Amino acid sequence: MVRISGMQYRLTIPVIVLVCIAVFLAGCTGVQNIPGIAPSGSSAGSSPAQAPNNLVPSPTDVLPAQNAITMTVKEKDYLGNIDVVFDGGMGQIHVKKIEVTLYRADGQVKAATIGTKKEDNVVLEGTKQTDRVVVYVSFDNGDRMKVTDVQSPYRTR
Repeated sequence: MVRISGMQYRLTIPVIVLVCIAVFLAGCTGVQNIPGIAPSGSSAGSSPAQAPNNLVPSPTDVLPAQNAITMTVKEKDYLGNIDVVFDGGMGQIHVKKIEVTLYRADGQVKAATIGTKKEDNVVLEGTKQTDRVVVYVSFDNGDRMKVTDVQSPYRTR
């Protein structure tokens, strides 16, 4: 028969309490909502589905030195048009395709392709609010990298 001393009891109870608190604070006891499945007790049609917020920029990819290029997203004009320019760079010879996506404040998404020569550009029809511009570049080695992801606010006086 194993005997447990009073000292072990004093340590066991606080350890169990701390583990229970850690599990509770970590959220391990909560109900997980899986996208596309309504939580129990509610119907799928009871609330409108929320669209993802496409106006928030995310980090861009770090280009290797041999593929270094730059893009410029110019300020909107008075109509809300956005000029996106390929500035070239050391990796310009490796560029095969440049894709620009405009996420408009009204929820529309516009896409365009820019040529691979220095100073090639595209003008996208934005809104008179803050839009988001994302630029992906495809290279001759098969890599497709996000080089620009910025918000384009409507200019103010």
